Amino acid sequence: MAWRRLVGAAGLSVLVAQAACSTRPAEERAERDLEVGHAHSRGLRVDVEHGLAVVLEIREAADGDGRLSLWSSAPSQRFTLKRGDDAPTGWRLTVSNVMRDSELRVVGGDATVTAEEGDHATEQVYDLELNSPEVSFELMAPEARQRGPFSFALLSDVQEAIDRVQDIFARINQEPVAFMLGAGDLTQQGTDEQLSRYKRELRQLNVPYYTTLGNHELGKSPTLWHDYFGRASFHFDFRGAAFSLIDSGSATVDPLVYDRLDGWLGEHTSDVHIVAMHIPPLDPIGVRNGAFSSRNEAAKLLGRLARGHVDLTLYGHIHSYYDFENGGIPAYISGGGGAIPERFDNIGRHFLVIEVDPDAGVRNVRTVRVD
Repeated sequence: MAWRRLVGAAGLSVLVAQAACSTRPAEERAERDLEVGHAHSRGLRVDVEHGLAVVLEIREAADGDGRLSLWSSAPSQRFTLKRGDDAPTGWRLTVSNVMRDSELRVVGGDATVTAEEGDHATEQVYDLELNSPEVSFELMAPEARQRGPFSFALLSDVQEAIDRVQDIFARINQEPVAFMLGAGDLTQQGTDEQLSRYKRELRQLNVPYYTTLGNHELGKSPTLWHDYFGRASFHFDFRGAAFSLIDSGSATVDPLVYDRLDGWLGEHTSDVHIVAMHIPPLDPIGVRNGAFSSRNEAAKLLGRLARGHVDLTLYGHIHSYYDFENGGIPAYISGGGGAIPERFDNIGRHFLVIEVDPDAGVRNVRTVRVD
């Protein structure tokens, strides 16, 4: 009997440990977010402020100069390059997913910057001569500094429809939007091949795509996303408005991300603030598995957003279109990137165009049907 009690206690301990682990399914991604934008190789240290760009490559070329590649997650960013004694002074910098007319300028240290032409609309190339051991740069489009009205697009849930996404991108290129926001599920399983393919297709888009991940990006590896698109939860400002993208791909938000969100909300209580994530806290019709796994957590998150005076919430995950309110906040679900649609809704593939005025709020949300 004593032996049975011992086994029972040990078994209970295992179950408790497993339950403790399962209560934070997004913990690894929240911790991995903090590593994005920081890298060291070939004697060069790269640090991107707030992790708003992922370092794709640091290498030494055959000509002896260095090659550095970044993928941007925001309209503006700052980063610092620290060169060791054994590192080249000359570096070719390629920054992808940037706004047109973005300018790179030195804000600390000494460097010579020569701009080159990129291969497509959202790529910029620079030849850098690092004349001091540490140089800080700012990359920003001039319009990003100017407070005023603007529009952006929202597109989510492409998944297996990647072969048809080109006409959506072509249609977005016809809209006067500054950038496109994404609420996840770009791919079917988040594999290297699928993430690389999506990036290749984005070369047809004339504006950058700032996006969080969805549950479909978790199929291969919980953190493979970070190697391609950077942080899953991040924040940026544009023309007087604030944007917070939150990782809800596991139908929950990790406590580490809540801490960051609290900071973002506190900084922008008087500003227009837009929050986007993949899985909505609450399903507007309540009959699908299309919401957070805990209603208590859903209420907790929506209470935070309401107290933080958030102006608009945007979601994906449900392959349809819904216009509703949660916690008194206007909310839209737009999962029209081409993934298998809900039956009989007749929405088809679509994206949203959202007009924002930092002095008047969110002025209009328009649905653009592609099919």
